[in-house]
Amino acid sequence: MYDAMLAETVEISGHGGDQIEAYLARPMAPGPFGGVVVIHHMPGYDAETKEITRRFAANGYAAICPNLYSREAPGASPDDAAAVARAAGGVPDERLVGDVAGAAAALRGLGSSNGRVATIGYCSGGRQSFLAACNLKLDAAVDCYGAFVVSSPPPESPLRCAPLLDQAERLSCPLLGLFGAEDGYPGPDEVAELDKRLAELGKAHEFHTYEGAGHAFFAVDRVSYRPEAAKDGWQRIFAFFGQHLAS
Repeated sequence: MYDAMLAETVEISGHGGDQIEAYLARPMAPGPFGGVVVIHHMPGYDAETKEITRRFAANGYAAICPNLYSREAPGASPDDAAAVARAAGGVPDERLVGDVAGAAAALRGLGSSNGRVATIGYCSGGRQSFLAACNLKLDAAVDCYGAFVVSSPPPESPLRCAPLLDQAERLSCPLLGLFGAEDGYPGPDEVAELDKRLAELGKAHEFHTYEGAGHAFFAVDRVSYRPEAAKDGWQRIFAFFGQHLAS
């Protein structure tokens, strides 16, 4: 298997036609390949998220991560940009949808694209992956422990956003959800409520909750990392994308 890839910073057209920064990684082969929009977590457009983007390219997908903080803090470090975004209450939902639409269009515009695109996000990005899938035509979506889909953030949270449960009827594609049993945001009760609502609506989805894992169990650089859960989660992600993004 030819496993060379190209990874680079590019510019894409985001919400409202704004030109925003993005990180694109793709196999250096003819394809055709499915595409993955990687939605970064609230800590920002950082090295860890870029590594995830490259991981998809190494496994045969074109992947792009839009810098959702391009407007607030152009050229700033991930930590500084995230601080600015937190102070503003996070990324507005409408703008997020527009930026993901632009990222998906960039993937579909590649000569090696098969036209199929999915989203994946972690933490706040998990919520935003669900949001995008309810507002855009996608082929698959993955929510990794996305909070505040069912409930509103607590008063002390820097994130200001509304629940998304009322948008579930618009879910456009199959959804994979990966959660920790010891997570508080989202807690198991919220995961169960979302699962129930999607089942009532007849929406294709599969949820997996890992015992002994809390929030951010995929994050290899944090004490929250749980190797067994992360390994199983990655296997499920690639099986899910293999099913829904194949030509």
